[in-house]
Amino acid sequence: MMDDMESGSMGSYQDRARTFPDMRSKPYTPLVLQLIMGLNTRVLYILMLLTFGVIFYIGASTSPIIVFVFSICIISFIVATYLTKWVLAKDEGPPEMVQISYAIRDGAEGFFRTQYGTISKMAVLLALVILSIYLLRDRTPQQEAAGIGRVSSAFITVISFLLGALCSGVAGYVGMWVSVRANVRVSSAARRSAREALQIAVRAGGFSAIIVVGMAVLGVAILYAAFYVWLGVDSHGSMKVTDLPLLLVGYGFGASFVALFAQLGGGIYTKAADVGADLVGKVEQGIPEDDPRNPAVIADLVGDNVGDCAARGADLFESIAAEIISAMILGGTMAQRCKIEDPTGFILFPLVVHSFDLVVSTVGIFSIRGTREAGLAAEDPMRILEKGYSVTIVLAVLTFVASTRWLLYTEQAPSAWLNFALCGLVGIITAYVFVWITKYYTDYKYEPVRTLALASSSGHGTNIIAGVSLGLESTALPVLVISVAIISSFWLGHTSGLMDEAGNPTGGLFGTAVATMGMLSTAAYVLTMDMFGPIADNAGGIVEMSQQPESVREITDVLDAVGNTTKATTKGFAIGSAALASFLLFSAYMDEVSSFARVPFKEVDIAVPEIFVGGLLGSMLIFLFSAWACSAVGRTAQEVVNEVRRQFIERPGIMDYQEKPDYGRCVAIVASASLKEMIKPGALAIISPIVVGVVFRILGHYVGHPLLGAKVVAAMLMFATVSGILMALFLNTAGGAWDNAKKYIETGALGGKGSDCHKAAITGDTVGDPFKDTAGPSIHVLIKMLATITLVMAPVFL
Repeated sequence: MMDDMESGSMGSYQDRARTFPDMRSKPYTPLVLQLIMGLNTRVLYILMLLTFGVIFYIGASTSPIIVFVFSICIISFIVATYLTKWVLAKDEGPPEMVQISYAIRDGAEGFFRTQYGTISKMAVLLALVILSIYLLRDRTPQQEAAGIGRVSSAFITVISFLLGALCSGVAGYVGMWVSVRANVRVSSAARRSAREALQIAVRAGGFSAIIVVGMAVLGVAILYAAFYVWLGVDSHGSMKVTDLPLLLVGYGFGASFVALFAQLGGGIYTKAADVGADLVGKVEQGIPEDDPRNPAVIADLVGDNVGDCAARGADLFESIAAEIISAMILGGTMAQRCKIEDPTGFILFPLVVHSFDLVVSTVGIFSIRGTREAGLAAEDPMRILEKGYSVTIVLAVLTFVASTRWLLYTEQAPSAWLNFALCGLVGIITAYVFVWITKYYTDYKYEPVRTLALASSSGHGTNIIAGVSLGLESTALPVLVISVAIISSFWLGHTSGLMDEAGNPTGGLFGTAVATMGMLSTAAYVLTMDMFGPIADNAGGIVEMSQQPESVREITDVLDAVGNTTKATTKGFAIGSAALASFLLFSAYMDEVSSFARVPFKEVDIAVPEIFVGGLLGSMLIFLFSAWACSAVGRTAQEVVNEVRRQFIERPGIMDYQEKPDYGRCVAIVASASLKEMIKPGALAIISPIVVGVVFRILGHYVGHPLLGAKVVAAMLMFATVSGILMALFLNTAGGAWDNAKKYIETGALGGKGSDCHKAAITGDTVGDPFKDTAGPSIHVLIKMLATITLVMAPVFL
């Protein structure tokens, strides 16, 4: 890709320091898009109308609620299209910016093709394994009553799995596609107005967020409606609508499978390049971040897109899909136990909540407008983003209350909807508090990060000690918040007045599910803030590489620092939602085991030695997975460091602009290594629960304990969730704090750039890189994948 860098045809590098050769290879367009673009416009419109007609016909045959969901999603996609056109209409700046952007785009799209090609092969292999298991397993009583055979059940699960994997991959591609096109436009806008640059970054992130959330909602809704029509649900002798959500679990598993490998591969790529670039460029050579003389700088900028944008899109897609499906399962189970006459509202409630999420988040995105002020002194960009978030939250509360009154009102318990509305409010408050806590521990305006920066003044070791202690301390408040949210929402649901036939309250778990929905009811806006971070980071890199005036770099530096905080807050938000979603999926797993085993399964006794061992194995899995993820970054970063050092030694003219670095070599190193390194921790996550369940199932057969395998896996899931939440909080917060402590010093505090304090802060940032962008984000995806894989593989453990 970078062959032209070696050509001397561009003239003296020193004379033309701001001019870059054409680094763009042949533009890549996915095959599906090539086919669509090759169609006649009229034919394309006809096909689109037919597709929408089929979708709405299936929806109308299912429920008016599904038609409502379809309508909101399609309108949201139209809004996303407008945002895309608005962003792409902005200028790309001078030629030197454009050429750097092309290099980043080609590197990101090339890695994405290779990475997702590898993931797709693994997904097909796993789909065949699932198919084999379901063809051999027993059927549940519900499936027998509905006349669903093993073959139908197997293909339903496999189709759901592959569709979930496909949609998750598309979500990742959308995140990457917009970021590699918006970065240069933000750089160009920063030459004119800070607010304009902010607005472009936000709207670009908003496009990706709307598509990701809309696809998650639309995918589940289409599957639900298609299965409803195909199986003739609620007709005589067919499946009951309350049992239908259990057929969707494959969709969540497919989404989490792709998200895990996308997060691992992208995280290893971005942080290996970042660490290698910083250690040699900033520490050893003393050149600025994103300096064009650094051979690893393009790889670093590519990594922002494949690690932070593509992976985060797949991650949040998986979070929403898993939460929707688990809440639908619990809503159907509760409605069945309470003998509610029309359970459709309780089952489809999650889809409506997230449809409104698209509406309120869109309003929040459009509330951020551009002006022509020259600097950021007039208004802090973080305040602007928070104002948009506040608008979104207020609207989310109103729409949530309206949704509960519309769908959760029942004559059996007339005031139950109000209790569930309060559960949603608990979730919304939890999300806001999580964002605030993470911001407090990672934003350099607050004491924790400033204290960490001060520790850098006494050396590298004290910086590391202070960062580790800050990360450990930061786990306390989020855990307390999650605990209060789970207990309060369970209590509100429990006292809602909904009773089963025996007069026992049954709304507790569904109350927790509603709280989880409340927490994710602003997910699209939160993802917008998350996408803003890497786009602003890339924009700063393009400004530095193209050697723009210092005033432009100051603007992008401020946006980059804000982006670091928004990325950290989004990770905290994702961890909190992962904790609640895993709790729901755990409950669904116990119900699924009960259905297959045809015996009650309501508790897990960790006083039983085998079950306690399962818990230990779950905790161990989190630590081993984290170790392998971090060591993968370390090994890959060593290769980058050696390559960058080699170039500086063999090409001494690089430092005075007489020779050009070979950027393509570093891109190739991290791309190859990250694809190889992601396999081992990913395989560990998939294989571990299956092996543990099968081994203890066999042991249970010999000791006369038929549910031992299922109970040991349940304990493994419980302990892994608890350990994983704490580990992810520690890693994400410590890494974010180290990064912003460095940026605080770079503002001129404590000696500023190039000082000993700054060098110590760079060491801390380097240590924190694999924490916050590889191991930490991967862990909360791992937690949800463990929950979905145990749910799908439940028959194997019996």
